[in-house]
Amino acid sequence: MHTETQPPEAQPTITVRVFRQRFSPTRKAARLARLLAVHQLDEWGISYGSDSSDIAALIVAELAANAVTHGRVPGRDFELRLALDAGGLLRIEVTDTCTERRLPAPPPLAPPAESEAGRGLLLVAALAETWGVSGREVGKTVWATLRP
Repeated sequence: MHTETQPPEAQPTITVRVFRQRFSPTRKAARLARLLAVHQLDEWGISYGSDSSDIAALIVAELAANAVTHGRVPGRDFELRLALDAGGLLRIEVTDTCTERRLPAPPPLAPPAESEAGRGLLLVAALAETWGVSGREVGKTVWATLRP
């Protein structure tokens, strides 16, 4: 029997698990986002303390910290969304509501040695399979994918 299949890029991705939570735009909430993310991943079978869990935690921490530092709008929350698809790909998204439409530029190869900041997106780029920024009507979503 002959069956035709679509090429992989044309087949829809089936998301099997989704976690979504909104947080106040504070440093404490950014830490809470990281803690809740690793707890949720553990519930999904990505063990707490594993390399995959630790990498996801670092990515969530960086994206959430950027949302509260650079995308903060008083009175507006940021959102964390985790999605695990049937193929095992984890997508991490952090959405802020800053009305400024400017999206972050790709990170430089390295920040100046004396700089105390500027390494977060370099870390995300190094750890994630892919990452990017999507504009929204209000704010932006910074996302990263990895295979746990």
